[in-house]
Amino acid sequence: MTPTLRVADVSKSYPGVRALQHVDLEVLPGEIHAVIGENGAGKSTLMKIVFGVTQPDSGAIEVQGTPVHIGSPVEAQRLGVAMVHQELSLVPALDVARNIYLGREPSLALGIIDWPALYRNAGALLRRLGIALNPRQVVRGLSTAHKQMVEIARALSWQSKLLILDEPTSSLTQGEIRELFRILRDLKTGGVSVLYISHRLEELPEIADRVTVMRDGHTVGTVDARSTPIPALIRMMVGRGVDQLFPRAHVPIGDEILRVEGLTRHGVVEDVSFSVHAGEIVGMAGLVGAGRSETARLIVGADKKDAGRTIIDGRVVEIGSPAVAIAAGIALLPEDRKQQGLVLPLPVKNNLSLATLREFTRFGIVWQRERDRMAQRFVRDLSIRTPNLDFRVRNLSGGNQQKVVLGKWLGSHPRVLIFDEPTRGIDVGAKVEVYEEMNDLIARGAGILLISSELPEVLGMSDRVLVMHEGRLVADLPRAEATPERVIALASGEELPVLTSAHHG
Repeated sequence: MTPTLRVADVSKSYPGVRALQHVDLEVLPGEIHAVIGENGAGKSTLMKIVFGVTQPDSGAIEVQGTPVHIGSPVEAQRLGVAMVHQELSLVPALDVARNIYLGREPSLALGIIDWPALYRNAGALLRRLGIALNPRQVVRGLSTAHKQMVEIARALSWQSKLLILDEPTSSLTQGEIRELFRILRDLKTGGVSVLYISHRLEELPEIADRVTVMRDGHTVGTVDARSTPIPALIRMMVGRGVDQLFPRAHVPIGDEILRVEGLTRHGVVEDVSFSVHAGEIVGMAGLVGAGRSETARLIVGADKKDAGRTIIDGRVVEIGSPAVAIAAGIALLPEDRKQQGLVLPLPVKNNLSLATLREFTRFGIVWQRERDRMAQRFVRDLSIRTPNLDFRVRNLSGGNQQKVVLGKWLGSHPRVLIFDEPTRGIDVGAKVEVYEEMNDLIARGAGILLISSELPEVLGMSDRVLVMHEGRLVADLPRAEATPERVIALASGEELPVLTSAHHG
């Protein structure tokens, strides 16, 4: 059987970095082939080469048995190779059909767009893929899952034989993931090959046929997805066994340092009350739309509350803005680190000093040496992998970007840190590093509110678990009572609200 894609002995270097070294990869027709590895393993560089975004220094690529030079994404698409990036690239103001055929609209004489043909073709493509969307629906109003499906439809409108998906499930609910997997299985049946990049190892037995593992720019090996245990994949990824995915350190829980009472934003969050103590990690679970991130934004004053009060170290503090929250010792590591936590075009050192720039400013002038000394300390202490302090933060891996966000806040010496989806889109090795940083923080007397859609993460790292449902706090459970089944039942509304913890209210 001739492979849809064969990558042979491909290498790629950048100044100071050997991104790929003698990489081999083979994807068969109708195969869903996963590629996994830690951040910085070379996955993104390999996909950019296959899609023509960058060129290899050496090696060969074959598409359907023919040696090719893929000089650009347009050439890749003409060869039947399409890619859906993790950051979606649709035009929000245009409808579904125009996004699918943007720049390739069917035309009549004199270049006039054939609108009936455009919507007819888009409708036929969506039906073929089993995607229940109106071609005339404006993209701005679609959910993330539906936007992703439009991206897939656009990619396949090129009659693609190989579809590359980069972290396709990172922002999807379980129901939306099932729908995506249905579409991928239909594509597989139709002979389309899929290169599937993911950090969610638990998905692989369900959707992938084979898995190629990358580490430090090399391909470590290719194994069967269904018969290879996850611990074995982790050992291949990190070069060692990860015996404890959630390295929870237990420290004495001290005095209450944060309490919120009756926190309300009508229609979003209603009458939420809970506390966080020094040395404590309080997890917050709930379904998408339950109000978890909205609660965090209310606590730090990013959104205006309609009612409620915040008590820090026994003193009521009116937090009307994030600046007041910072001064009060509360830091939020936001859900979307790229849009809300970082300034992507700026260097690492600038991002690390965003929350504390005033400390390095005299008479309106930034004292560069002091700022750089602080930045270098956090790069060392947090093991941020960057060539230098002037490296643009947008070019770091997801795990290292998250460390920069954490370093930014550590400089302000917060008492309470709110981690909102702290490990989304980062690999298992980087996750453990984030958890270890949490342990260090609570050991130094900080308190942590951990918001996560990954229930094993919440249960593995928390002393107590808060559960939200439809904007309300429905449970505050000691860890021993927070079983996966019970948390899911409470989060979905199947179990009646119950507040059992003595810390509540």
